[in-house]
Order: sequence, then structure tokens, then C-alpha cells
Amino acid sequence: MKTYTAKPADVENKWIVIDAEGAVVGRLASFIAMRLRGKHRPDFTPNVDTGDHVIVINAEKVVFTGNKRDDKRYYRHTGHPGGIKETSPAKLLDGRFPERVIENAVKRMLPKESPLARKQYSKLRVYAGTDHKHEAQQPEVIDFKSMNSKNARG
Repeated sequence: MKTYTAKPADVENKWIVIDAEGAVVGRLASFIAMRLRGKHRPDFTPNVDTGDHVIVINAEKVVFTGNKRDDKRYYRHTGHPGGIKETSPAKLLDGRFPERVIENAVKRMLPKESPLARKQYSKLRVYAGTDHKHEAQQPEVIDFKSMNSKNARG
């Protein structure tokens, strides 16, 4: 019996919509990363993009457990000496681009720096509000919060 490996031409990517209102960030990011990579499929192949397109709405209404909203820190470096910058999730969520909290969490859960990882990450669309422009793709709505009682807070 031979092992099946998916070919890029054989893969059909679905579109899914996830409402992030009240969802816990880490659990949501883990679920999204799994769907983007295609690990939920029986024909998953590590070197082929078998994942789905994921649309996340209400990104500004995600929640953190514990005190992570205020205590957690995100670091980045400008590339210049002494150029370390830090911010908190509270600043990002209250700021101009609240969708970056989910984007960064998902990006850090995908494989690092490869063409395949960049292709998989490009299939993620995050919107702060309830509107998105992908109705023509007829996305399937997934109720993430009802999958497990720990997926939602407050």
C-alpha cells in the first residue's frame, strides 16, 4: 500500500468565516493556523499547501485570559543599535490596527520563513468589524466558540 501525497492541482481550498467576538486569542490563533496549513484534512501533505482561506471578523473584540491584555509584551527591533520596541495587546486592540493581534499570533504559529509559509499566511484575512468583501466566495461559517467552552470568555 502506497502513501498518498497530495498534488497542488488536486487540492481544493475552501473559504471559512470565523467570528472572533469574545474568543480567546491563543486558542483562536491555534485553530486558524491549523486550518491555514491544512492539518485538519486527511490528505495533509507537509510540502503542499492544502489549507483553507480563513476570514476573521470582529478582530477588535477578542479577549485574553488572566492579565495578559495588560502584562503581555510584544517586542520588535528596528535594526538600529538600541532599537528594541515594545507594546502591549491593550495598546494594539485600542489603537488603529486591532487586527494585528490576531495576525501576529497566527504568523508566529506557522512555520518560519519559507515560501510555503508565506503562501499559507497570505490566505488569512482579518477584519476589525463585521463586514468583509469575500461574499462572492460563499464562505462557510464556523462557530469556533461553541466547539469548546474554553474558547470563549466573558
